[in-house]
Amino acid sequence: MALFQHAQFHISAHDLRDLPPPFGREVAFAGRSNAGKSSAINTLSNRNRLAFVSKTPGRTQLINFFSLGEERYLVDLPGYGYAKVPEKIRLHWRSVLSAYLQNRPSLCGLVLIMDARHPMTELDRQMLEWFQPAGKPVHVLLTKSDKLSRQQATTTLRSVERELRKICPGATAQLFSSPKHQGMEEAERVIGAWLNPPSPAAA
Repeated sequence: MALFQHAQFHISAHDLRDLPPPFGREVAFAGRSNAGKSSAINTLSNRNRLAFVSKTPGRTQLINFFSLGEERYLVDLPGYGYAKVPEKIRLHWRSVLSAYLQNRPSLCGLVLIMDARHPMTELDRQMLEWFQPAGKPVHVLLTKSDKLSRQQATTTLRSVERELRKICPGATAQLFSSPKHQGMEEAERVIGAWLNPPSPAAA
């Protein structure tokens, strides 16, 4: 989708006070460390290194904004759940992320990245619980789905969808593979609709 291919790095924020003014519309990407979050952003934008990809979990420790033009942004949140991150940093990011997800007025949706081989961890459920009070949509990308058989992937997707109905009604999920570029069109359609809602006159 042309929208994502215009993505450019905009700003990084370490704390809430460093965030840009809440104008326009933002879609946040969150997920466990090493779940494939940065790879998913790079795949959607058709760029190799828009978001930093590392084999070392816990490298993303800033909130990174990527501009799509016309006051629309993709927001790469720090990965969570990496045990070797110092406790002080982990507590800081818990505070920052929960406040950002619950209170950011320009945030119009959350893309939650889960490794299809290990979905719906306790920390994933916590992220959904943090975000649900905001009343905004959630879309789950089950990444690395190419590492499962078709039957395993379908079973995993159905299981995740059932759990989402219980803990986050209205949330949607799909299979996604960055190396295979699978699931791109569906993800682009969902995220694009959040960033480009129909005008009241067209609704």
